[in-house]
Amino acid sequence: MEMKNVVLLMLCLCGAILLRGQSASTRPNIVLIVSDDQGWGDLSINGNTNLSTPNIDKLAESGARFNFFYVSPVCSPTRAELLTGRYHPRGGVYSTSAGGERLDLDETTIAQVFKSAGYATAAFGKWHNGMQYPYHPNARGFEEFYGFCSGHWGDYFSPQLEHNGQLVKGNGFLADDLTDKAIAYMESHKDKPFFLYVPLNIPHSPMQVPDRWWNNFKGKNLKMPYTGEEKENVEFTRAALAMCEDIDWNVGRMMDKLKALRLEENTIVLYMSDNGPNDWRWNGGMKGKKGSTDEGGVRSPLFIRWKGKIEAGKRIPSIAAAIDIFPTLTALAGIDYASRKPLDGISLKPYLVDKTPPPFQERLIFSHWNGNVSVRSQQFRLDHVGRLYDVQNDPGQVRDLSTERFPIAESLRQAADRWRDEVLSELPKEDTRPFTLGHPGAEYTQLPARDGVPHGNVKRSNRFPNSTYFTNWVSADDSITWDVDVLAPGTFEVVLYYTCPRQDVGSTIELSFGNSKIGGKITEAYDPPLTGMEHDRVERIESYIKDFKPLNLGKMTLAQGRGLLTLKAVDVPGSQVMDVRLLMFRRIGDL
Repeated sequence: MEMKNVVLLMLCLCGAILLRGQSASTRPNIVLIVSDDQGWGDLSINGNTNLSTPNIDKLAESGARFNFFYVSPVCSPTRAELLTGRYHPRGGVYSTSAGGERLDLDETTIAQVFKSAGYATAAFGKWHNGMQYPYHPNARGFEEFYGFCSGHWGDYFSPQLEHNGQLVKGNGFLADDLTDKAIAYMESHKDKPFFLYVPLNIPHSPMQVPDRWWNNFKGKNLKMPYTGEEKENVEFTRAALAMCEDIDWNVGRMMDKLKALRLEENTIVLYMSDNGPNDWRWNGGMKGKKGSTDEGGVRSPLFIRWKGKIEAGKRIPSIAAAIDIFPTLTALAGIDYASRKPLDGISLKPYLVDKTPPPFQERLIFSHWNGNVSVRSQQFRLDHVGRLYDVQNDPGQVRDLSTERFPIAESLRQAADRWRDEVLSELPKEDTRPFTLGHPGAEYTQLPARDGVPHGNVKRSNRFPNSTYFTNWVSADDSITWDVDVLAPGTFEVVLYYTCPRQDVGSTIELSFGNSKIGGKITEAYDPPLTGMEHDRVERIESYIKDFKPLNLGKMTLAQGRGLLTLKAVDVPGSQVMDVRLLMFRRIGDL
């Protein structure tokens, strides 16, 4: 994308928001907490006696609980929907890695709206909607970001993270560290309205959790096992539930801080998950788990607390979805806006604060993943192959009613077809977007192995690209490329993160883009062991990790435009060149 087009796009986005209503100083704070891969059933308030979540339960009991709240089957689509109020295909999100998780730049995020309304904005946790600026959270309305942008991370104990684009080292168990940052942010912004987004990283794998929580579940007999046909991995369940208890502790810490700061009555707190459970475990008898468009794959808890404004213990039976978060929060905060693009979600404010809620209006909520589309009405779900279930009474989707209730089934089939034509058709057949590099608004641009393409003998450390590195680089004929678009010309300091055993030190490498080239030589051995398994409670399916050493390749001048950034070896005296984790570009001058 040319730089002038990016500037015009940002101007259009700002111009699309018309702000009215009460002054920023009187508006409520927002704390939006999103767990990762936690099922509806992974809470004691929803009937699971395998674990105890008293702080989340208290949050629900002191606010409103949604009986039927729906998200997408996987992570990045849900995040895109709650950020925009629009179904994820509209925003170009079709995958969870390698660029397919990026939210289109012409979408307006809820953080941009709140920032324009005078709010301080911050996100601490897993972003998963684009890494390189202007896809980065700092470019999507969040003034402060600490966490990681990939779909999953390889280590949860003091890992490498980023703070506003710059690489930093985490402090302790990641979910606790993120909560520490959120609490500190509340403290430092207690006198100004803030929009605080806390997308925690657990119970997503790898299944790592401190002993404090694991000891509650190690060898524990689960009184509520999964009862479906699939086999439950009991050790995985134990680890997931231990992680959920850690989440609960952190939710309690955030709520205690709000109380200590006397912000309870002026803060709206929301709690939800991003998809169904990440394995087969008790989930209220619903069919499906993460990745499925069935009830169990897309039903999430949603609790909203606003002390003194939302009645404690309120139960909301109307179906709702992640697309409703955007219009609901802006309405509750008294922010009106005119968006260039219509929202798919609706404001739930009347159900939350009106003494006499409006009468229920029938609506449909659509779930999509990997081409599968299901439709949820207030009572029924039409699954992705056209079977109809009364999920209010049959959450396990056992009895197909598509013949018996043919008119309803046919109506929902037609609705699904219209949705495919109107919404799913907005996804391009091929993603031709390059990875952006050198935006003038960003000091740092990270190009991880996740976004690169290996050539020759080079291969990834794991088939799941997130949090991987490149290895098996054994020949001068091998290379690694990144399809990039340099948004503005400039001079950059380039740092390569590598490992190399002592016997293979000495390779000469070259990094090129167009007519610009810089070289380097591996002169220092750095061969740390793989790590992660010492913290894993269950063997992982993703890549193990290791520490990588920074090598400053020097200054590189890049012209504006699109092309291949190529990393290759000029000389390979040993049996391999090195393993590669990422390239970091730091703008040090403009042209």
